[in-house]
Amino acid sequence: MMNTQHIAPEDLALYALHALSPEESAAIEDHLRTCEQCRQEVAEYRGDMAALAMSVEQVPLPEGATERFMERVAAFADKRAATQAQSTSAAATVLPFEAARKKRLWPTIVPWATAAALAAVCISLGVENKNLSDTVNAESGILTTLSAKAAHAQQIVDVLTSPSAQRVTLTLTKHPAEPTGRAVYLPDRGSLLFEANNLKPLDPGKTYELWVIPADGKAPLPAGTFKPDGAGYASVVLPTLPPGVGAKAFGVTIEKDGGATTPTMPIILAGG
Repeated sequence: MMNTQHIAPEDLALYALHALSPEESAAIEDHLRTCEQCRQEVAEYRGDMAALAMSVEQVPLPEGATERFMERVAAFADKRAATQAQSTSAAATVLPFEAARKKRLWPTIVPWATAAALAAVCISLGVENKNLSDTVNAESGILTTLSAKAAHAQQIVDVLTSPSAQRVTLTLTKHPAEPTGRAVYLPDRGSLLFEANNLKPLDPGKTYELWVIPADGKAPLPAGTFKPDGAGYASVVLPTLPPGVGAKAFGVTIEKDGGATTPTMPIILAGG
């Protein structure tokens, strides 16, 4: 599972999804107590899954779907255990943290747990659409709504997996260890996903606002307002932006409720 320095990325992803045995999870937790780098890896996996969970409206799964999914997970675990038993004499080779991050190829691969969750949502929506079209053809409004949800989920997948998407981490301009934000932007579609952590609470009547700074030097574009929850977390999912606008940078300011058309200095978070 791990070498003398760090835990393999695939095991960290399984740990974030709570898909490991109690013994494996306990071993990883012991390692995380002393390894800041691996803790950051786990936080990134959990952040991706949290952003996905907030962006897709949940619908009931078809009858028996949970049992079938758990059976497949158990089969996968048995196969994985058998493979490990056959190779106990071979020492596992795990790249150091920085090298492992490069091999993950962020532009084309998202954590498998995120992909699995999206697939489950899309399959559920597809089954629901088929059942409704077969039995309640007159209720076209319901079918239209479900189709829109599926398209929304697919659009998020496209943004996360596109090689041409910009991925930027925003940090506090004077204190990098403080609040952070991360943006994933697809310029040709005007599609943007943003999440922030450790944000400070705001005074009454105030809100945070996200800005896109165009690469052509034009005025900043407002990309949505947001307020953090009690843990300092907030996100902006697919705000209305014109397609084809290249981004030089992204920024976050504090504005009055309702937002502004031009940013009010200072810029709290910035990155590009």
